[in-house]
Amino acid sequence: MKPRTLRSSLALFLVTVMAGLAVRMAPLGLPAVVVKYGGSMLWAAMIYWIVSAALARWRLAVVGLVAGAIATGVEFFKLYHSPGMDAFRLTLPGMIVLGRFFSVWDIVAYWVAIGLAAWFDERIRLTK
Repeated sequence: MKPRTLRSSLALFLVTVMAGLAVRMAPLGLPAVVVKYGGSMLWAAMIYWIVSAALARWRLAVVGLVAGAIATGVEFFKLYHSPGMDAFRLTLPGMIVLGRFFSVWDIVAYWVAIGLAAWFDERIRLTK
Protein backbone atom coordinates (compact mmCIF):
# COMPACT_ATOMS: atom_id res chain seq x y z
CA MET A 1 0.00 0.00 0.00
CA LYS A 2 1.32 3.38 -0.97
CA PRO A 3 2.14 5.82 1.87
CA ARG A 4 0.38 9.18 2.11
CA THR A 5 2.20 12.26 0.98
CA LEU A 6 3.65 14.49 3.68
CA ARG A 7 1.21 17.18 2.56
CA SER A 8 -1.76 14.83 3.11
CA SER A 9 -0.41 13.75 6.49
CA LEU A 10 0.00 17.37 7.58
CA ALA A 11 -3.52 18.21 6.41
CA LEU A 12 -5.03 15.27 8.33
CA PHE A 13 -3.03 16.25 11.42
CA LEU A 14 -4.08 19.92 11.27
CA VAL A 15 -7.76 19.18 10.62
CA THR A 16 -7.79 16.73 13.52
CA VAL A 17 -6.08 19.20 15.89
CA MET A 18 -8.46 22.01 14.92
CA ALA A 19 -11.49 19.75 15.36
CA GLY A 20 -10.20 18.56 18.74
CA LEU A 21 -9.59 22.09 19.99
CA ALA A 22 -13.01 23.17 18.73
CA VAL A 23 -14.75 20.25 20.44
CA ARG A 24 -12.96 20.90 23.73
CA MET A 25 -12.76 24.69 23.83
CA ALA A 26 -15.28 26.36 21.54
CA PRO A 27 -18.72 27.04 23.02
CA LEU A 28 -20.54 24.73 20.61
CA GLY A 29 -23.21 23.62 23.06
CA LEU A 30 -22.21 19.99 22.67
CA PRO A 31 -23.22 17.44 25.33
CA ALA A 32 -20.53 16.91 27.99
CA VAL A 33 -19.95 13.31 26.88
CA VAL A 34 -19.21 14.50 23.32
CA VAL A 35 -16.81 17.16 24.60
CA LYS A 36 -15.01 14.68 26.87
CA TYR A 37 -14.77 11.63 24.65
CA GLY A 38 -14.88 13.43 21.30
CA GLY A 39 -11.83 15.43 22.35
CA SER A 40 -10.10 12.29 23.60
CA MET A 41 -10.85 10.43 20.39
CA LEU A 42 -9.57 13.28 18.24
CA TRP A 43 -6.40 13.44 20.37
CA ALA A 44 -5.84 9.72 19.73
CA ALA A 45 -6.51 10.17 16.01
CA MET A 46 -3.87 12.90 16.01
CA ILE A 47 -1.41 10.44 17.56
CA TYR A 48 -2.30 7.97 14.80
CA TRP A 49 -1.63 10.56 12.06
CA ILE A 50 1.77 11.38 13.58
CA VAL A 51 2.77 7.72 13.92
CA SER A 52 1.49 6.80 10.47
CA ALA A 53 3.49 9.65 8.92
CA ALA A 54 6.63 8.65 10.83
CA LEU A 55 6.22 4.96 9.99
CA ALA A 56 4.85 5.56 6.50
CA ARG A 57 5.85 2.20 5.01
CA TRP A 58 4.71 0.02 7.91
CA ARG A 59 1.52 -2.04 7.78
CA LEU A 60 -1.44 -0.04 9.04
CA ALA A 61 -2.32 -2.63 11.67
CA VAL A 62 1.16 -2.30 13.19
CA VAL A 63 0.96 1.50 12.98
CA GLY A 64 -2.37 1.32 14.82
CA LEU A 65 -0.87 -0.87 17.53
CA VAL A 66 2.06 1.53 17.98
CA ALA A 67 -0.27 4.55 18.11
CA GLY A 68 -2.53 2.74 20.59
CA ALA A 69 0.44 1.82 22.78
CA ILE A 70 1.61 5.45 22.80
CA ALA A 71 -1.86 6.77 23.66
CA THR A 72 -2.30 4.15 26.38
CA GLY A 73 1.17 4.93 27.75
CA VAL A 74 0.33 8.63 27.96
CA GLU A 75 -2.87 7.76 29.81
CA PHE A 76 -1.01 5.61 32.32
CA PHE A 77 1.56 8.41 32.72
CA LYS A 78 -1.28 10.40 34.33
CA LEU A 79 -0.86 8.13 37.36
CA TYR A 80 2.63 9.60 37.93
CA HIS A 81 2.62 12.66 40.14
CA SER A 82 5.31 15.13 41.06
CA PRO A 83 4.98 18.83 41.89
CA GLY A 84 6.49 19.90 38.57
CA MET A 85 4.45 17.46 36.49
CA ASP A 86 1.23 18.35 38.29
CA ALA A 87 1.95 22.07 37.75
CA PHE A 88 2.54 21.43 34.03
CA ARG A 89 -0.72 19.47 33.77
CA LEU A 90 -2.58 22.57 35.00
CA THR A 91 -1.30 24.64 32.06
CA LEU A 92 -3.10 24.69 28.71
CA PRO A 93 -0.29 22.78 26.90
CA GLY A 94 -0.20 20.26 29.74
CA MET A 95 -3.95 19.72 29.60
CA ILE A 96 -3.89 19.30 25.81
CA VAL A 97 -0.83 17.06 25.53
CA LEU A 98 -0.97 14.99 28.72
CA GLY A 99 -4.38 15.52 30.26
CA ARG A 100 -4.97 15.57 33.99
CA PHE A 101 -6.88 12.54 35.21
CA PHE A 102 -6.47 8.84 34.47
CA SER A 103 -9.49 7.11 32.93
CA VAL A 104 -9.89 3.60 31.60
CA TRP A 105 -12.73 4.93 29.46
CA ASP A 106 -10.27 7.27 27.76
CA ILE A 107 -8.17 4.26 26.81
CA VAL A 108 -11.23 2.64 25.26
CA ALA A 109 -11.98 5.86 23.35
CA TYR A 110 -8.37 6.03 22.14
CA TRP A 111 -8.40 2.50 20.72
CA VAL A 112 -11.77 3.05 19.00
CA ALA A 113 -10.54 6.32 17.48
CA ILE A 114 -7.26 4.79 16.33
CA GLY A 115 -9.15 1.90 14.74
CA LEU A 116 -11.39 4.36 12.91
CA ALA A 117 -8.41 6.48 11.82
CA ALA A 118 -6.60 3.38 10.51
CA TRP A 119 -9.75 2.30 8.63
CA PHE A 120 -10.07 5.80 7.13
CA ASP A 121 -6.35 5.84 6.33
CA GLU A 122 -6.68 2.55 4.44
CA ARG A 123 -9.58 3.97 2.41
CA ILE A 124 -7.52 7.08 1.57
CA ARG A 125 -4.56 4.98 0.45
CA LEU A 126 -6.69 2.60 -1.64
CA THR A 127 -8.14 5.48 -3.68
CA LYS A 128 -4.67 6.52 -4.91
